Amino acid sequence: MPKRRDLLTIVLIVVPWTLLITFWHQSVIPPLLAVQNDGKAEVIRDHDRRLRPQGSCTIENRHIVKVVQTGYTYSRPPPWSEVLPVIYVVTPTYSRPVQKAELTRLANTLLHVPNLHWILVEDSQRRTPLVTKLLRDTGLNFTHLSVETPQNLKRHGETGDSRIPRGTVQRNLALSWLRETFSVNTSQQAVVYFADDDNTYSLELFEEMRSTHKVSVWPVAFVGGLRYESPKVNTLGKVYGWKTVFDPRRPFAIDMAGFAVNLRLILHKPEACFKLHGVKGGYQESSLLRELVTLNDLEPKADNCTKVLVWHTRTEKPVLVNEGKKGFTDANVEI
Repeated sequence: MPKRRDLLTIVLIVVPWTLLITFWHQSVIPPLLAVQNDGKAEVIRDHDRRLRPQGSCTIENRHIVKVVQTGYTYSRPPPWSEVLPVIYVVTPTYSRPVQKAELTRLANTLLHVPNLHWILVEDSQRRTPLVTKLLRDTGLNFTHLSVETPQNLKRHGETGDSRIPRGTVQRNLALSWLRETFSVNTSQQAVVYFADDDNTYSLELFEEMRSTHKVSVWPVAFVGGLRYESPKVNTLGKVYGWKTVFDPRRPFAIDMAGFAVNLRLILHKPEACFKLHGVKGGYQESSLLRELVTLNDLEPKADNCTKVLVWHTRTEKPVLVNEGKKGFTDANVEI
């Protein structure tokens, strides 16, 4: 058993060392922990810097807004050439839920066509803010007109009397504007095309019509109860009839989207227009064209009317008709 003196010696030796070691731990370990924590914090800060864009949130948000504003705004003018003939696209339009959507779709197509001037005519007493803003935002060259169809000639609802021509007054106003804007002796090479806002157009179509001397023609798909209506073209490249089931007795059994007219021809025939009185639906095209040309004057485009470059987008139940004549079955035309 250890003596009392030995125990005292042990206590005097162990206690000081214990106190020394305890004091040393209290003064050294926290700085080490602080260093370790600082290292972790630096790692976290470095990670955050990689994930987060440089600069404050305010600066970054302002930068993003600026990019959106400049990146998605069409600021370049449409392409224009001094040598290409101008295409004047006439579009009658009227207020309805899908009006803005359909005009936007058409505008996005027209933006790709060089030397194009859009004549948009509203069926309204005055030009509406909706169409005014839409036109300004497109960046297109345009003329904005308005004229209201007389009440006795208006079609009430989508299921109204189809014999009442829609858009006729507006197209005639566009013709008047062209005749007031250009003299008969104008040197401008130009073509006039009547493009409704509820159709779909290939860009190729506009290049086809640009070389029109008098009146050029082509097929139109999903119209008249057929997959397509088309002029009939013989081996000499001349139009001699019409592939249609809707009133084939019409002088020009063609849809409004199926022809274009040289501007000079319109200027030299000041009386030519779309007739309102005594003309039923489907005869407006004939009422204009018979004042301008004969069947022999028509210029077939789209590979002699074997390609479809314009489609009606109105829902219509097609009746597939095979005329039984070589060269005019549905399989012979690229829809």
